[in-house]
Amino acid sequence: MSTTVRRRLRHGDIDGKRNEHYEISGLDEPLLQSHELHIEPKGVFLGDLFNVDRTKEQIHWTYLFTNVIAQWAQWLANIVVGSRSFIERFLPGASSNPIGSNTNLRLPYLSPLQEERLSNLQRRLGVPFDGSLVEHQDALKQLWRLAYPDRLLPSLKSELWKEMGWQGCDPSTDFRGGGYISLENLIFFARNYPISFQRLLHKIDGKRAEWEYPFAVAGINISFMLAQMLDLQKGYQTLKVNANRQSWNCQFAGKPSTAAGIRFLELLEHDETAFDNLYCVAFQMMDAQWLAKRASYMEFNDVMKSTRTQLERELVLEDVNSVKELPAYNLLTG
Repeated sequence: MSTTVRRRLRHGDIDGKRNEHYEISGLDEPLLQSHELHIEPKGVFLGDLFNVDRTKEQIHWTYLFTNVIAQWAQWLANIVVGSRSFIERFLPGASSNPIGSNTNLRLPYLSPLQEERLSNLQRRLGVPFDGSLVEHQDALKQLWRLAYPDRLLPSLKSELWKEMGWQGCDPSTDFRGGGYISLENLIFFARNYPISFQRLLHKIDGKRAEWEYPFAVAGINISFMLAQMLDLQKGYQTLKVNANRQSWNCQFAGKPSTAAGIRFLELLEHDETAFDNLYCVAFQMMDAQWLAKRASYMEFNDVMKSTRTQLERELVLEDVNSVKELPAYNLLTG
């Protein structure tokens, strides 16, 4: 299959200015990979050489002070949200939000466990697939063995990989869209829900289209869709400060701010593998949407959009405290 199924992001320049004092860099193509920003030197001044250490120290303390202010602002916001919830409990008409599913969501104030797990997940999201690494090669081989336990393992470049839904004979070229975590997600799916994995891989359920979606590439798209939906890419934004023609890049931890992302943080506290389990639910949900719409290859993006919408609705349900309590989780079979 030569046609590529890939969701691509379009980015525009911020404003084209060359002397901007502060910029934010985040996700860019290829998906979920970080990009360093560089500034070409325009000259060195004697005063700059003497003041560079002092400038670094000033920026360091400014950055720390900004973080403290942000924490205090978040604490005050939580008090306001809590006070509003208390008032709404006794005065139902005081609520201005008609969507009840979002009224109990608070700004994310994370416990140490949530901070650790979020940091680990964001670190995983930042790892690109590298076909030259033995670890990544072994993971790809492991996926084949899980998918086809009764077949011989082909070479890492073989036409046989197309049967799994890769676009060419070299699967490593498809991971530009989702990074190494998308391979980890597929392996997790095959290990923990082998029946559902096999049924999706071989397109067993329902009346299938003549031009089906490629299984493996669809999995990469789902990994990226979840990272966007849960607002997890914020962990890889970079603050660039220019002073005296010098620049320092410092990464800072970002927290999800969407309703689905905030609820996911609660699920992550109770389940370290919440993202991987949610991936399996999303994959099964996507296939159900595909069958319900009687979709074909060219409608894949529309199916992904409706899958995301349904998943967002289920995540903000008040009685959901784990991925396994999502209504769509019942679609999965071990």
